[in-house]
Amino acid sequence: MSEGPATASGPTAPAIEGIKLSRAFGGVQALAGASFSARRGEVHALVGENGAGKSTLIKILGGRLRADAGEVRLAGGTVELDSPDAAHRHGVWTVFQELTLLPWMTVAENLLIRREPRGAFRLIDRARMAKEADAVLAGLGIHNIDPRGLVEDLSLAQQQIVEIVRVIVQDPDILLLDEPTSSLGENEVEWLFGLIRDLSSRNKCIIFTSHRWKEITDVADRITIFRNGGELGTFTEIDENRAVTLMTGQQVDALYPERPALEAARPLLEARALNGPGVSGVSLTLRRGEILGVGGLAGHGHRELFFSLFGAAPTTGGEILVNESKVRISNPHDAIGLGIALVPEDRKTEGLILPMSVGTNLTLAILPQLSALGVIRGGHEGRAALNMVGKLKIRTPGLRNPVHQLSGGNQQKVLLARWLLADSHIVLLYDVTRGVDVATKHEIYELMTSLAREGRAVLFYSSDAEELAHLSHRVLVMREGRIAAELAAPGITAEDIVSAAVREATSIVG
Repeated sequence: MSEGPATASGPTAPAIEGIKLSRAFGGVQALAGASFSARRGEVHALVGENGAGKSTLIKILGGRLRADAGEVRLAGGTVELDSPDAAHRHGVWTVFQELTLLPWMTVAENLLIRREPRGAFRLIDRARMAKEADAVLAGLGIHNIDPRGLVEDLSLAQQQIVEIVRVIVQDPDILLLDEPTSSLGENEVEWLFGLIRDLSSRNKCIIFTSHRWKEITDVADRITIFRNGGELGTFTEIDENRAVTLMTGQQVDALYPERPALEAARPLLEARALNGPGVSGVSLTLRRGEILGVGGLAGHGHRELFFSLFGAAPTTGGEILVNESKVRISNPHDAIGLGIALVPEDRKTEGLILPMSVGTNLTLAILPQLSALGVIRGGHEGRAALNMVGKLKIRTPGLRNPVHQLSGGNQQKVLLARWLLADSHIVLLYDVTRGVDVATKHEIYELMTSLAREGRAVLFYSSDAEELAHLSHRVLVMREGRIAAELAAPGITAEDIVSAAVREATSIVG
């Protein structure tokens, strides 16, 4: 059933509305006369491709951006939300996918900023602060985040939890959640959804975005679909295929491409009894033309394994072989020289140089090949970059535009294109579809299978068990830094992966 935006006033007015909102960034029209409304006591999901306007709408409703045109209403009355503080005064709080924590400060300092407990002479009482923060975390079911620890020492999932808690403790009337689950594991997502359902039961209004359809259907009461800066309709029920068609403007016949046939082939990459921080006795074999999945609960050594294979994390024992020859990988430069590429989970801090141009980010790995006597040949660089922009359908106004101006999905494509330009034959993909829209996910899946068909080898970690089950020839399930199970296609299911991950494991939020 489709519904139009509500415009009632008085006691039955929506909790929050955006009326014909527009916002442009240079020549890009992010919102084009979009309208939206959400009620108290409901969870309202916004869905659409990267660049469809969802995040821009949330930033306007949360006081982070001003609209070029249109108005925002709360309980039927027009308001001026010209800053986050103004939004906070109206009970509107936002949790962003991009963290706003202060990494050099402790968890307690971040949770209680601006309301620190004070003692004599109005000095901050740090002992009491730690106790209060511990009580806050424990009250929300979080028992393994030390309030005295620095935020920068936490995992990405733990940092996202702290970001969420910092807003929840403000008791918002209207909570805006912009892809809050993108860095969370399955247990943490269930923890968050419990909080969301509790807030909804207390007549709060929650607006939620995610690129994971199952999350949308699990938690949302209504769904509004956006495309090209405008809303296409609000639904209480809609199936995924219909939603994808509306979001993309095209029919996607099958989200997951057919898994390429795997011929008997020699190994391209091997690890034998690999040890290091977070990794204990891991052995694996990755063959030419294979997509080898790696899964399991978050925090069980997946990241450490990938970074060790790329030379970005230390190893204390074991061997790594490339093309059946033992190699020494002490740093990423060694790995790149051996034809190994890594696309990390946090593209903004670990992959891209955000202030630099799209073209420069694309060609970073092949600059020696584009240089003569230490001078980059601009024509060669431009042609190489443009070729990849076309091949991967990267949406960018131009090669000279800063890469931070691109949507998350297009930033991810830039990283993938960099390694295609470098002709890497061993590709390590770590949660590459995190925070990426459905259409871009489909393009990444197609790219992965084409890499395998070309004879390259893909090691693929995903926090989404469905992805692993549909794309991988085999799946290695890690638990406590070890390989706990190996599952082989055909016949792998997401349930099999989750079952192998939780067997004998303790589920802990954070």
